[in-house]
Amino acid sequence: MNAIDAELREVLTRARTIAVVGLSDKPERDSNEVARYLKSQGYRIVPVNPMLSEVLGERAYPSLSAIPHDVPIDIVDIFRRSDQVPPVVDEALARHVKVIWMQLGVEHAAAAAKARSAGATVYENLCIMVQHRRLRLPPVA
Repeated sequence: MNAIDAELREVLTRARTIAVVGLSDKPERDSNEVARYLKSQGYRIVPVNPMLSEVLGERAYPSLSAIPHDVPIDIVDIFRRSDQVPPVVDEALARHVKVIWMQLGVEHAAAAAKARSAGATVYENLCIMVQHRRLRLPPVA
């Protein structure tokens, strides 16, 4: 196993709660498919979408900062256009989230560098569902 796979395995095994920024209520959207998969694997999903009040049976929040502070967030999974990443990263850092994950097609070098310099682990242009399946991780207990 290479170092990246070992790191991914550790991150995905330790995480329990994933905030999905840009989660759509449309089942055909990638964000919905990925969140459904993660939920089926035992992760707690916290939807972040200012246009929705509930997704996948979970209360949705308009922003990361609107999520109550007693809800721990292990990973922020970003389904937004790359140019919309910086404010999401700023909110994640304000909550002291340790892992920021930008989905396929989402990357922002400056925001990623800022997050890394603040001590966060950052993945860009990578699908969390694809990686979870590829590593054949068991469901979260």
